[in-house]
Amino acid sequence: MSRIGKLPISIPAGVTVNVAEDNKVTVKGPKGEMTQAVDPSIKINVSEGEITFEIVAENDTVEKKQKQAFHGLYRSLVNNMVVGVSVGYKKELELVGVGYRVSNQGNLLEFALGYTHPILFMLPSEIKVETKSERNQNPLIILESCDKQLLGQVCAKIRSFRKPEPYKGKGVLFVGEQIRRKSGKSAGAK
Repeated sequence: MSRIGKLPISIPAGVTVNVAEDNKVTVKGPKGEMTQAVDPSIKINVSEGEITFEIVAENDTVEKKQKQAFHGLYRSLVNNMVVGVSVGYKKELELVGVGYRVSNQGNLLEFALGYTHPILFMLPSEIKVETKSERNQNPLIILESCDKQLLGQVCAKIRSFRKPEPYKGKGVLFVGEQIRRKSGKSAGAK
């Protein structure tokens, strides 16, 4: 059995969890609503303010190791949904480099990252964005969503526009991220 899969998920106040006959979990909360289809080899029990997951023994179409992997996977996915609709997820990105700028009009981001052209990026409607540009500070992008997976995917895409490089430390990085710096050619010459 999966150690993670055995752990119960507590349901916070204001969050409702429904399980349909076709093993679809729907979680509603103050931040939004999410659904997730669960493999039939996993049974979901919702009772007394907590959710538990069990491996169904009679379904032999899936082998034992795969069932154990599903046990932990679906518990983690449903837990991320419960946290997302109750508290939400937030990521902050920082643009480090001379002349690097970002601005937004609604969910359309416009980047100036040292290329000959600006980069336009349309965010999904589930993500809320805020940009900050203060004097003598690096521009910030603050992204918020109830979907952890979508938020991580969007952050990875934004980061891919100008990945952090080790020689000057320029690029798009997460706030607080440390970049391993390298010395250039002049450091090795003697």
